[in-house]
Amino acid sequence: MSIQNEVNVLKLAIEKLSTITNEQWCATLNARKRAELEFHNQHRDRQIKAVIDTDDFEKYYGNTKYYSATARSNDYVSSWVRSNVRGKIFLDYACGDGVRAIRAAQDGAALAIGIDISDESVRNANADAKAVGLDNVVFVQADAENTCLPDNSVDVILCSGMLHHLDLSYAFPELRRILKPGGRILAVEALNCNPFIKLYRKLTKRMRTEWEATHILGLADLDFAARFFDIKEVRFWHVVGYLGAHLPLLKGTFDSLDRFVLEKIPLVNHMAWIFTFEVRSLK
Repeated sequence: MSIQNEVNVLKLAIEKLSTITNEQWCATLNARKRAELEFHNQHRDRQIKAVIDTDDFEKYYGNTKYYSATARSNDYVSSWVRSNVRGKIFLDYACGDGVRAIRAAQDGAALAIGIDISDESVRNANADAKAVGLDNVVFVQADAENTCLPDNSVDVILCSGMLHHLDLSYAFPELRRILKPGGRILAVEALNCNPFIKLYRKLTKRMRTEWEATHILGLADLDFAARFFDIKEVRFWHVVGYLGAHLPLLKGTFDSLDRFVLEKIPLVNHMAWIFTFEVRSLK
């Protein structure tokens, strides 16, 4: 089948998904997934963010200040996507507001797809894609553990900061099902090893769902992933760099310490905030 025919088949599947009413959609979700939907609809509501006061912003979105430390890992992800998507079918798996899928479409993907449990996220993503005039990107509300996409239909998948929202016993088999033979996935996740980061999560429960708070990925999850995929490359990022959010004058120093020293030392690098791993299809 030609890539254009594959694109057409996928667009039909996505069009079918988009006809599901909100009532029908919610009826398919268990309590955990409904909680994720409600949380992310509120979290991604741009009107709420625009008027929220400073104290409430810190309560619910205070962790965003640390994202300024993730420039290098973000650049790595952007480069990985750009290097792998041209002429391919790309899936941003639980896409949020669709930034990565839009970028993949701009980087030459034959079709970039974004799915998310949050209809608020899908509305934001569709609006942003329309604003830049893209016709090779589509977004649809869908369950990441049961995407309803065809078997062996996606070449490249990005899982960016979202696997910890899922039950991996469902997510990994679903990813394996939709990934083409020879396909590849990049996962970007917080790492559940650093005791200080774990304490911060416990003290800031309003910033995450109950499931998310207790399911941050650990290294044992790589062993579980290896049952479904060929693990190719694991990298550790930002052992102390996030401290730059509180000590901005030392931000460059922390980042250099990470880049040239701490991220290279075995076991020490397990204290990283974020890790990435690439997997390939076993088919």
